[in-house]
This record gives sequence, structure tokens and C-alpha cells, in this order.
Amino acid sequence: MNAIKLMMEEHKYIKRMLEVVRKLSIKVLNGEDVDYNIFYKVIDFVRNYADKHHHNKEEEILFKKMSEELGEAIANGPIFGMLAEHDLGRLYMKNLEEAVQRVQDGDMDSRVDVIANAISYTDLLHRHIDKEDNAIYKFGENKLKKETLQEVEEMCEEVEKEAEKESIQQRYIDLVDELEKMME
Repeated sequence: MNAIKLMMEEHKYIKRMLEVVRKLSIKVLNGEDVDYNIFYKVIDFVRNYADKHHHNKEEEILFKKMSEELGEAIANGPIFGMLAEHDLGRLYMKNLEEAVQRVQDGDMDSRVDVIANAISYTDLLHRHIDKEDNAIYKFGENKLKKETLQEVEEMCEEVEKEAEKESIQQRYIDLVDELEKMME
């Protein structure tokens, strides 16, 4: 298993979900009802696949190893930036969930907050993924010692095995497929 390639593959599923979020936002903008169930499924995907499964490998394994081995300039520069963006994404999801709940409770003005947080999240993640795929990951591959990369591989493989016990990967890939079909 190549952990960095796997994380880049996971980005493809995340980006597919971002397209679903965009289409949902356009529906709300066009005056259609807020489909609470779909928004809650998106939030579940973001929290449990993008964040808990994917970002966990970045934060607790790759970024930690890069910070330890490559020093303070990396830890307090690019890695800090990536972690800050992860936190900002979590804030957008929290705000999105609260806005959806307010709309569900009858506050139609909160529809704008649904759109604002959903689109802010998609914009953030598109730029974030581009930086990881084209800069952070490549830098890590080129600068980390072979032994460190091997540790990253082994640790990520363990995370994947644990997640497979609960079918995390397949469940959320299937969810992306399901929601894409609903948006057609």
C-alpha cells in the first residue's frame, strides 16, 4: 500500500462529494426545499470519512512525521496551515448542521446560511486538496527518510484495516455514488 497515493485517491471521493454539495446549494438557491436528509448524509460523510478517516491519517501520521523529522519551519508553516484549514472545515460543517436544523425548525432565512457554509466548505476543500496533492504530499515523499515513509505506510495500513472492519471505506464510497445519482 502506498499511503500517500491512497490519501490522494480518497481526495477524489471527497471532491465528488463537494460536487454534490454544490448541486444541493444550487437547488436551495433556486428556491427548492432544503433536503435535510441529504444534507445530514453529507455532514456524516464529511465528519466520518473526510475528517475522522482521511484527515486523521494526515494529522496523526503523515503531518506528525513530517513535523518531527523535517523541523519547525515545516511544522509551523505548511503543516500548521493544513491543520488550520482542517479546523476551518470542521467549523463550516458545524455551522452547516446548525443552519440546516434552523431551516428544519422553520427559520427560512437560515437557507442563506446553509448555502454560505456549504459553498465555503467546498471552496476551502478544493484549494486545500490541491495544496496537499501538489505540494505537501510531494514534499513529504521527497524529503522524508525511507524508514519514515515506511512507518507512515505501516501506520496507515493499520488504520485502513481497522476501518475495513466497520466497512468505513465502502460505506462512504457507496454514499457518494448514491448522492451523485440523486443529483442527476
